[in-house]
Amino acid sequence: MEIALLNQHITFQRNAVLTDPIGNHTGSWNDEFSCFATVGGESGRNGKETAVAGTTVEDADCTFTVRWCGQTANVGTTSHRIIFNNEIYNIVAVDHMNYKKKCIKFRCRKARR
Repeated sequence: MEIALLNQHITFQRNAVLTDPIGNHTGSWNDEFSCFATVGGESGRNGKETAVAGTTVEDADCTFTVRWCGQTANVGTTSHRIIFNNEIYNIVAVDHMNYKKKCIKFRCRKARR
C-alpha cells in the first residue's frame, strides 16, 4: 500500500445509546477515532440520482481505504459510520482485503438528511 495516497482525513463515529434521568433511551453518535484514507468512486459512474416522493435524491457511493490497525479492524457496518468533508457516510460493507492485515476497504453510501 502506497502511503502517499492516504491523503484525506476521515472520522469514525460509534453508535451509543444514552439513558436520561427518567429512563428514556436515545441514540447518539460519538467520535471514536480519526485517520487518513484513500477515497475512491465518490462520483461519476457510482453516483446516481433517483426520484423519491417527488424530489430528486442523490445516492453517492464511495470507498474509503485505510491502513489496518486494531481500531479499524473492529469497525462494523451497524455500529459505525464515517464523516468525510462534513458529510455522513453509512458503511455498507467492510472488505478486509484477504486478511493480510495491511489495509481495510469500507464501501459506503452517503446518508440522506
